[in-house]
Amino acid sequence: MSTDPAVAQGFDFSPWTFWTDVPGPEQERQLAWQGEQLGRRPGWAFGDRALLSRFASVDNEVLVLGPRSYVAAGAYLTGSVTTGRDCSINPYAVVRGNVVIGDAVRIGAHTSLLGFNHSFADPETEVFRQPLTSKGITVGNDVWIGSHVIVLDGVAVGDRSVLAAGAVVTKDVPAGAVVGGNPARLLRWRVPPAGAASDAAGRGRDGDLAASLRAVADRARDQAYDVIARCWDPAVGLFADRPGVAPTVRAQCDAVEIADLLLGEAPTQLPADEQLARLRAWQDEATGLVAELGADLRCGRPGAGWPDPVESYHILSVGHALSLLGSGFRVPIRFAARLSADELVPALEALPWGDRAWSAGHAVDAWATALVWNAAMGEAGVSGTSDALIGWLVRRADPMTGVWGRSTAEEGLLQPVNGFYRTTRGTFAQLGLPLPHPQRVVDTVLAHAQDTRWFGPGRHTACNVLDVAHPLWLTRHTGHRAEEVRATAARLAVDVLGQWQDGAGFGFRATAPGGRSADTVPGLQGTEMWLATLWLLADVLGLSDELGYRPRGVHRPEPAPGTAHAT
Repeated sequence: MSTDPAVAQGFDFSPWTFWTDVPGPEQERQLAWQGEQLGRRPGWAFGDRALLSRFASVDNEVLVLGPRSYVAAGAYLTGSVTTGRDCSINPYAVVRGNVVIGDAVRIGAHTSLLGFNHSFADPETEVFRQPLTSKGITVGNDVWIGSHVIVLDGVAVGDRSVLAAGAVVTKDVPAGAVVGGNPARLLRWRVPPAGAASDAAGRGRDGDLAASLRAVADRARDQAYDVIARCWDPAVGLFADRPGVAPTVRAQCDAVEIADLLLGEAPTQLPADEQLARLRAWQDEATGLVAELGADLRCGRPGAGWPDPVESYHILSVGHALSLLGSGFRVPIRFAARLSADELVPALEALPWGDRAWSAGHAVDAWATALVWNAAMGEAGVSGTSDALIGWLVRRADPMTGVWGRSTAEEGLLQPVNGFYRTTRGTFAQLGLPLPHPQRVVDTVLAHAQDTRWFGPGRHTACNVLDVAHPLWLTRHTGHRAEEVRATAARLAVDVLGQWQDGAGFGFRATAPGGRSADTVPGLQGTEMWLATLWLLADVLGLSDELGYRPRGVHRPEPAPGTAHAT
């Protein structure tokens, strides 16, 4: 092997075989060069057989090169740059700002990853004198970035994607996508998402999905009387969720919702005015709450203070059933009417946001919905309490995830995502207010929807899919990661469509390949929730008209009538 310095310098520009083909003295010179840099740069670290060309312009506060990663001659790096293993930053590439790169990422010559931006809000100040901003750039694993690509600040590039030469990437790149152009758009899939209908072949599947939506909706309408009738117990004159279980308050409300959704009328088992009178009579005069039916099929006395989980949901289900029947509660819901901001904030702080965000969101949903029903009756509540609730939620939403609560090893993102749905359903969605961090919500929900513990074959439940569908629907106006959102909605819609059981409806849980359980038996709750979820997923795909119905109850898409704000 030649020891000519000019030959050695050639490996600075083409360093991929440096550690196998360059003579030992030149390798020792590289290690000494690295040691010199590490000695005076506390924020730098190099993995085994990493390479930093002496002819690169590198001025980083933080520079971490994983094993077998290299920076070639002519590259220009500043800020905080971190790579995983087997990465390349080829000649004359520019990587600046806050940039985090995964494993096996190759960056072509003359490409720029710009993890910062110039602000220009003040027209009286020259742009170069105004502050810099930085959202940062993240690049996943196994990504190929061609030559002359530009990636702008704030972009996340998904695993196993390809950025074609010359692309100008201004928005997030879905995992497995091949993008190109200015601005970059999806060209095809290197690794298609499961169930995606997003590539050229997918356009044909969209037609198939539309036909499937129509078919299931038509079957549901044709069979609606049977679905409702199988849950009616004529001996006691009440609905149960499914045959063989005790009647509940919620079952009466679910029957009203299904009949309204599919038939445009009240359930025919009783005259509508009798159903209305019974629901209104169940409201407790002293608290305004509705307790669960006891063994004697009468409502008990609700507890004092913030309602328990069952009574909390009755604020939603009974209130919306009354609304669909053309009426409302008889008296205000007292705990909401009397709650002051000074009492609310400690109550919010005490909710289990850290590890049980669904329960916390359930409580917030009940309080906010109670406020809506009270306002419809002319009971405005204590001044400032509603504003305190929204302000607290805005301040406490995690700007990195857009949600409340944290991921756990046991459940992943299940609690934060499900809690986000319940929290925002009653507040931001019901009041017509914009979300604090909608794009980060999309990121979080898409990541959660890939968790096979909750979205693998036979593992779907109506709650878990609804709690993905509604946030994706609520954030659809952002256009953020739109192709991935559509692919996820299409995959979940196909899974839902396959669960309808003729004459009975939907079970709460999808039927697992290995058998059935109690919550896979079709019932009113599962049927009501899945029909609403299917509408949300179809609307994300622009196909909701195929269903011929639109939810008007608990899961209605519009803000509550009379709210003062607009999305």
